[in-house]
Amino acid sequence: QVQLVESGGGLVQAGGSLRLSCAASGGTASSYAMGWFRQAPGKERDFVAAISRSGLNKVYADSVKGRFTISRDDGMNWVYLQMNSLKLEDTAVYYCAAGYDRYMGSRSPYGYDIWGQGTQVTVSS
Repeated sequence: QVQLVESGGGLVQAGGSLRLSCAASGGTASSYAMGWFRQAPGKERDFVAAISRSGLNKVYADSVKGRFTISRDDGMNWVYLQMNSLKLEDTAVYYCAAGYDRYMGSRSPYGYDIWGQGTQVTVSS
């Protein structure tokens, strides 16, 4: 079973950029649809972006569309989330998730079998 480890979080000013990475080990990343979620303090875990096993299909939450880009490199077992034009409301813990044997990542957290530990993103004014 694949294990996921996120990295790349940190503190950034509003308008800045960050690139989150998710390393998949212990399995074949191409067998999984992948997604990114985020959770702010006191709030539910929200969908951010998802990508199909092929990498050809991507979906985004309306709140991040046009600013965030999800991508994957199965040769290296990586999934990325490029975040541009960051806003204060993007502050959250960001989680990478994997859905085994699903073609397309789901907008629901119940569509994923495996989760990383999360990485904190803090956007300051």
